[in-house]
Amino acid sequence: MRIGELSDRTNTSPRLLRYYEEQGLIVAERSPNGYREYDERFVDRVLQIRGLLDAGLPTRIIKQILPCLDKPRVIYFPDATPEMITTLETELEQMNQRIECLTRNRDAVAEYLKSVRSYRSSDVA
Repeated sequence: MRIGELSDRTNTSPRLLRYYEEQGLIVAERSPNGYREYDERFVDRVLQIRGLLDAGLPTRIIKQILPCLDKPRVIYFPDATPEMITTLETELEQMNQRIECLTRNRDAVAEYLKSVRSYRSSDVA
């Protein structure tokens, strides 16, 4: 698929996709006319990159984490500095806190909907 389709499917601007490519996060094949061509797997990859960026990770760390998301996994860590490990530990803890908060919020919304539906069902009867 070309960059426009990848952009549409991931809701990511072509400019940002080109930036991801410059950073080595994604790799496009080039057609004979020079257009970028992306494999289907890059739809998920771009969504993963965006999620990691939203979680606060810098692209230099995301680049090292991305192989862990592949199947089969190829983990490459000779550049893992103490600073990077500390950053990842901090980000992991913050992600866990956000997950806990989202889980509580999801449960509260589900309970509210259950109560509203129950009330409306008994009101109709």
